[in-house]
Amino acid sequence: MEEQFVHFEEQLIAAGLVNPGDALMAFLDEDISWSRPSPDQEFATRLFEGLNINSLIVSKAAEPYQSIIDYLAETADGSILPQDCETRTFLHDLPVALAFLPEQVIPLLKQRKSVIVPGKGLITYGTISLEQSFVTFSSVCFAVFVKFFSDYLAAYKKGVIPADFQDVFQRVIRFLPPPPQFEGTLAQGPFTHEEQVLMAMDEAGKMTIRHRLVDSFFGNISCRLGDVLYISQTGSSLDHLAGCIDPCAMDGSSCAAMTASSELSAHMEIIRKTGHRAILHGHPRFSVILSMDCDVDACAKGDSCYLTCSYKREVSGIPIVPGEVGTGPYGLCNTVPSAIKGKDGVIVYGHGLFTTAPQDFNLAFSRLMTIENTCREAYFRRIGRSDPSLSE
Repeated sequence: MEEQFVHFEEQLIAAGLVNPGDALMAFLDEDISWSRPSPDQEFATRLFEGLNINSLIVSKAAEPYQSIIDYLAETADGSILPQDCETRTFLHDLPVALAFLPEQVIPLLKQRKSVIVPGKGLITYGTISLEQSFVTFSSVCFAVFVKFFSDYLAAYKKGVIPADFQDVFQRVIRFLPPPPQFEGTLAQGPFTHEEQVLMAMDEAGKMTIRHRLVDSFFGNISCRLGDVLYISQTGSSLDHLAGCIDPCAMDGSSCAAMTASSELSAHMEIIRKTGHRAILHGHPRFSVILSMDCDVDACAKGDSCYLTCSYKREVSGIPIVPGEVGTGPYGLCNTVPSAIKGKDGVIVYGHGLFTTAPQDFNLAFSRLMTIENTCREAYFRRIGRSDPSLSE
């Protein structure tokens, strides 16, 4: 179990989500194993006794997340309500406990996958593996980041920013890392063998995670070789794709698609529409934030605009489209493929960014990073300031 603790602590630190030594991780088998000694062990033990779980992470988040978490928790009425796709689909809302006490936390964790305790941090759990706790921790950090910056942009446009919000925002942006940059080269196509495809996908996935263009286990990747589309499995992490890539026949004749990404249908249709062979789908944060920024007042779509928005919107020439995972009438397979043809990429409302390339992942990765950096620049322009990380 110690290797698992080390692995996920390294993952959390590499993603900038926790500081070294802050995360207490626990796993219940016959007894509880602990990642380190901590005065919070008694509290965590009570959670294991009161919940049907087998893993926990209890930790303060690294900056800027902890400042964001504390501010949103203090100004929320019992729960934080992000509007990004992952929260709507997997988290629903982010409950806030009144105190760091088992009797306050247990009832909330019976309803949700996480609990925020102001000043203390974040508590997440798993029922099968420690990975579940890690995934939820990462997802919550993503969700609060997007909500915080979205809320600030909305307040700025209304001309009313509370003084405490302004103070926290000033603090938060000082902790932003510089925009990602990459000057190397990924594996070059055209690929002629399955091994080349798998290695190229693994490499591109790792680079996407390393440059923080996707969080948690979200995002997916695919590459066509002949009449087969190789695609990451549902629930897989892009930096651990070995053994998690499915070969799916383009004509649908194989059953490998049973475990393939839930966005397989969108990938298939994008390949058909564009003639390209490589697709990257990440969830870069400022792309997601700007996708939800709309100047249409009193929109008739209301809470369903992420599904059916009929307004043509874009960021610096990159289309923003509605849609949801799957093959239904609002499925991404119906909204993304036609919009991405002839474009550098497409942003899905509240969800993420798709990019493609003719032969390999060099152009797809470059576009993913460039579009995110463009959205970040556009965000700071919209709030009338420059990116502080570029002025230091």
